[in-house]
Amino acid sequence: MTALPPRQMDILEIARREGRVDVETLAHHFDVTPQTIRKDLNDLCDIEKLNRVHGGAVFPSNTVNMAYQARREIAADGKARIAGAIAALIPDNSSLILNIGTTTEQVAFALRRHQGLMVITNNLNVAYILSDAPGVEVVVSGGMVRKSDGGIVGAAAIDLIRQFKVDFAVIGTSAIDEEGSLLDFDYREVRVSQAILGQARTSILAADTSKFERRAPVQIGKLEDIDIFVTDEQPPRSIQKICDTAKIRLEVAEPDITSGKAAE
Repeated sequence: MTALPPRQMDILEIARREGRVDVETLAHHFDVTPQTIRKDLNDLCDIEKLNRVHGGAVFPSNTVNMAYQARREIAADGKARIAGAIAALIPDNSSLILNIGTTTEQVAFALRRHQGLMVITNNLNVAYILSDAPGVEVVVSGGMVRKSDGGIVGAAAIDLIRQFKVDFAVIGTSAIDEEGSLLDFDYREVRVSQAILGQARTSILAADTSKFERRAPVQIGKLEDIDIFVTDEQPPRSIQKICDTAKIRLEVAEPDITSGKAAE
């Protein structure tokens, strides 16, 4: 089979990670015309790599599910450590918002034993994880459910989030560049994340260090917008410098060497 052109390979990779791609976002990302992207998507659909939908394309449903499950498994140990560190920062009898993402799902697991929590979320997986936790009240936003990952996006989700002023917001991100930009793939998800940050007294970024190796086209904000950054390894020097300059609390959830030796 003939190899795909580089741009189409990149489009396929974005779709594999996110489940869906849209013409306008891809055109902006690759700095080409929408017509060029439409041709790329048509070519990929013709060879059954993608399925065409209004405004863009999606992966075949079985591949989307596998892609999201694969994302859950990336840096799974690091995400669990990040979640434990964040849970330790959140006291009982507080309110918080958790957004879409595999790391925030791990945070939800780590919060199940808390008492007196109110959790607002646009993530159906988070809602399910916390639904039977006795000390947690869960509020789920309205809006369109994204089939690839159970995330809820759109204006209705933003409207509900803006009705709350919470103690903490915990957000994830798809990528962080060397200048500290927090990046994602879906502009609708980005708008919800921006609303979440605006409704919290303390904002926490949960991101493992694999996010420094990725790129995404839509900006949520800057690292300077965050109060606490929790990650699983020491971040690059440029990121550490941003944290120092902006007085961002950097928490590195490193492996517990002592418990690791005991397990051996």
